[in-house]
Amino acid sequence: MPQFGEGDASFQAAGRYDGIRQLVDDFYQIMDSSEGATVVRRLYPDDLSEARDKLTCFLCGWLGGPRLYRERYGQISIPAFHARWAVDETARDIWLSCMADAIERQDWSEAFKEYLMTQLRVPADRIVLASRAVRDR
Repeated sequence: MPQFGEGDASFQAAGRYDGIRQLVDDFYQIMDSSEGATVVRRLYPDDLSEARDKLTCFLCGWLGGPRLYRERYGQISIPAFHARWAVDETARDIWLSCMADAIERQDWSEAFKEYLMTQLRVPADRIVLASRAVRDR
């Protein structure tokens, strides 16, 4: 059995496209309903339709599935894309907390949930560094 991160094992563990879309829907629902997330929610437009699609497409490819983001939106550098906003450690932690809550709602193995949160911390940290570099110029 392939390990998470090999081939499409993570994509499969997440429930493929439909499972990832459910995660994204739960994530944004949590962000919308959490008073503590307002500082991060303000970074998004009122209509989350495109943000939902972009995150779903990105996660599909990032987890080893089809590269839907590239097909629909082109190449992306996650840190460079997010550097336009002042994303500090507090914003990162709020985003990760909303995502952790959304992941907990999924019917996934505990091993995959832990793996995914560990993996998500990597780009989240890079976004903070990229944002800091822009601010420090």
